[in-house]
Amino acid sequence: MDEALKIVNEIKAGIIKPIYFFMGEEAYYIDKLTEYIEDAILTEDEKGFNQSVLYGKDVSIEDVVASARRYPMMAERQVVIVKEAQELSRTIDKLEKYAENPQPTTVLVFAYKYKTLDKRKKITKLLNKAGVVFESKKLYENQVGDWLKRVLSGKGYTIEPKAAAMLVEFLGNDLSRINNELDKLTIILPKGSTITPKVIEDNIGISKDYNVFELRKAIGERDQLKAYKIADYFSQNPKDNPLVMTTGLVFGFFSQLLQYHGLKDKTPANAAKILRVNPYFMKDYDVALRNYPMRKVSSIVATLRDIDVKSKGVGANATPQSDLLKEMLVKIFN
Repeated sequence: MDEALKIVNEIKAGIIKPIYFFMGEEAYYIDKLTEYIEDAILTEDEKGFNQSVLYGKDVSIEDVVASARRYPMMAERQVVIVKEAQELSRTIDKLEKYAENPQPTTVLVFAYKYKTLDKRKKITKLLNKAGVVFESKKLYENQVGDWLKRVLSGKGYTIEPKAAAMLVEFLGNDLSRINNELDKLTIILPKGSTITPKVIEDNIGISKDYNVFELRKAIGERDQLKAYKIADYFSQNPKDNPLVMTTGLVFGFFSQLLQYHGLKDKTPANAAKILRVNPYFMKDYDVALRNYPMRKVSSIVATLRDIDVKSKGVGANATPQSDLLKEMLVKIFN
């Protein structure tokens, strides 16, 4: 996020490079930076003659270079944007000659999603020398909560830790999907509002009481009644609560708990850092640590691997997912 902001701030300050190559697994920042350049560099009057949007599946590198070599009309510069540029991956080396001597009055932008250039290759080094190469990396799920807070803070909102955890549990680390949901909430809520679990439940459709986050918490507290109630809700709503995702997240919880047992320094700050957990939730791990000895946690991890295999149809084709979920809880609690 800081590197993306740096690029934006440089452009605002008039430091504009002839080539921007945005690449990587996380499409969110690639889209945002591309949109910013599309909107900010030229005036509306200049865009008609001096801004081109090309698509990688429809053009060749030769077409891109030909567009970039043109001179602007009645403007200081032109902007050429290549979306879906990953479609040009097989011939991207043909850009070397242009990168050695880019047109100074052209801003050439590549949105190269879900792939990266080899940093050792000549083309990557040339692009870095001539302009900006930005790699948009996927965030770990434990980093998404902080990202959420920063994005919302910039828009004038705050979010409760549990609400942030619910979004991450439901949407994973797909920043574009999460941002779309945040946009919906900021339209509904007045500035200065705090996004709570109730807001998430009412407007996004994620139950604040019946979700994997609450299931893990109930398991950690050995609250069997609550855990079985949530499991029953999941069984009645299998499309919204697939067993594969449920077992995966519960497995992750116990894997972290196993790691927690092995830590010498169990201070909250150190444990949260090592486990990649928001410090706010460390109290839940402390409760689970007391309720599940290390040997039991090891046994549960093995059980969850077995349930995960069965949930994918290996050796348990005739077993309903609801039964597998109950089997998981029985083996955890016994």
